[in-house]
Amino acid sequence: MHKLLKPIFGATAIAFFAVGCQQTEQPASPATSAKTPEAASAHNDADGHSHEGDVHDDHGDAEIADAMAALSPEDRKAAEAQKFCAVSTSSLLGSMGTPVKLDVKGESVFLCCSGCKSKALKNPDETLATVAKMKAENSGEAK
Repeated sequence: MHKLLKPIFGATAIAFFAVGCQQTEQPASPATSAKTPEAASAHNDADGHSHEGDVHDDHGDAEIADAMAALSPEDRKAAEAQKFCAVSTSSLLGSMGTPVKLDVKGESVFLCCSGCKSKALKNPDETLATVAKMKAENSGEAK
């Protein structure tokens, strides 16, 4: 039984809550996100999943790659430079399907899902600043 649904004085408590956009998978640990052969060789079956036929640099990234491939080459390049949703900044673009392209004050930004559109447009300057910061960090320009 889920810890939020424990019986209370002989009755069952039911919790209702709303959740916004979420990353569909937990962030990878350093051991599972390793991209070097040395780190990959240290990654073994003890983590609970089979490595039969594993490329060691995928670990679920195939679905994200498929979602990103649905974008035009130009949009894909821009989305890859941004990497994360402009609103749900911990949501990797492509993790919730094909990223949503949105025009904010004449600039294209990408969102993890259409549910983030209203928040992105509510404060366009903040959205653009967030995207600029992400692009700088992802290009190695930010210190």
